[in-house]
Amino acid sequence: MNLKPLGDKIVVERMEAITQTAGGIFLPGSAQEKPQEAKVLAVGPGRTLENGTVAPLDVKEGDVVLFSKYGGTEITVDGKELLILKESDILAKSGK
Repeated sequence: MNLKPLGDKIVVERMEAITQTAGGIFLPGSAQEKPQEAKVLAVGPGRTLENGTVAPLDVKEGDVVLFSKYGGTEITVDGKELLILKESDILAKSGK
């Protein structure tokens, strides 16, 4: 992937959707919700502050993050569906 986000933007790929419930019932595609968990593929340099300095982002490539349900812009690159998020759309990162 040759995509470099700008500023405080982050490129992520959603994790796989859950296809089976805890009770063993398989969910059809229409009943599955898009996951809000994703792997970070690329990060921008950071947010530019009022004094001109750049504040680095709290996430790095390879992190797994939880993002807001309606956050981000969906794009397709090399046949993969990706999201471009603002740092403020990210709610948490996994300790994995």
